[in-house]
Amino acid sequence: MSSDDPAAGAAARGAAAVEALDELTRKLRVECPWDREQDERTIVPHTLEEAYELADAAWRRDDGKLLDELGDVLFQVHFLALLLEERGAGSLADVAEHVRQKLIRRHPHIFGSVEVENAAQVLQNWDAIKSTEAGREPGIFGEVPENLPGPTYARKVQRRAASSGFDMADVPYDAVVGQLEVLEAAGDDDARFEAVGDLLFSVVNVARKLKVDPELAVRSSADRFRARVEAAEALAAADGATWDQLGTGAQVNYYAQARLQEEDDSQT
Repeated sequence: MSSDDPAAGAAARGAAAVEALDELTRKLRVECPWDREQDERTIVPHTLEEAYELADAAWRRDDGKLLDELGDVLFQVHFLALLLEERGAGSLADVAEHVRQKLIRRHPHIFGSVEVENAAQVLQNWDAIKSTEAGREPGIFGEVPENLPGPTYARKVQRRAASSGFDMADVPYDAVVGQLEVLEAAGDDDARFEAVGDLLFSVVNVARKLKVDPELAVRSSADRFRARVEAAEALAAADGATWDQLGTGAQVNYYAQARLQEEDDSQT
């Protein structure tokens, strides 16, 4: 391969940068009092936080933030791999080689003779291959983590069922309507609890069929609602009113104004 090949140059720069990050991680582990005290259980909450921040940057299509958050996640990978190395249970090289082999094994349409027609078949093959790998929990729902956030857990359960063939071809909008009717007819707290869960599960299923991440979608909706309420509060303040002291009707009016202002801003 030519030395002026752009891909080769990028790979060389990447390797050098990863090596420098590895050296820094090792130095922090030895010399920083906080880093010395950490183990995988104390680090993983930070890993999850960084993953959520990365997801937010990706959803917002903020390349600068994406670059920053990818670096934070990469550091988490280095640190956790170093903890494995200290116990003699693995290393960063083992982590990289393990995932490389796994990707080769789960992409037989690229590295083997299997033919696929679409992305759905790729996912179906992926789950089928995964179920045969050594050490995997048996069953359709083997190794579905129960500590995932609710919408993500529901989607993963639905996806596993779908990979076994248990899925409908159409987007199940009617299921959402049906569950709303069940909720409206629920007569006690237990029935409402179950009906709300079924309704949310149905909405997640619609999101899955539409290839929308329900976790990111509901967070985005919450962010929009938060921004609109804050804008409504600001409009009220500009009129000399205190938000908490307004009646619901007045608050709704200011909220509607904030929505209109948002629409106007998006069109300019």
